[in-house]
Amino acid sequence: MEFPLTFGLQKAGLPLILTSGKTNNLCFLIDTGATHNTLFDFVYEHFKSEFKLLKGTYRTMGIEGHYKETPIIEATFNFERKDYTSTFSVLDASEAIKQVQDETGIQIHGVLGVQFLIENKWIIDFNKYDIYDEKK
Repeated sequence: MEFPLTFGLQKAGLPLILTSGKTNNLCFLIDTGATHNTLFDFVYEHFKSEFKLLKGTYRTMGIEGHYKETPIIEATFNFERKDYTSTFSVLDASEAIKQVQDETGIQIHGVLGVQFLIENKWIIDFNKYDIYDEKK
């Protein structure tokens, strides 16, 4: 798999990917500073039947810098004709996401952090603005 990040970078100044499948057209921000994956609560509520709620919680720092206890879910989505499954914290980040949407016109539905990149062996090439897996 090799995927150019140029569209998201040109449109919003952010590294973004769009998923397909049952949870069609979700837009994820790739964040190398995030330790955990995050799915925003409005997406979780809309697609609740597609996710598996796990026991326990994460103690997650929200976008605004405050710690919150968040539910943990397991989610599967399709990207570039391949299914990816990982755990996500469900976080209310409405204000921050609204600001990004107002500034860029793009609605972000979640964040793929370092956890996801390592689990799936995704490599970011900052010189070429590409993401690829180690099978390249």
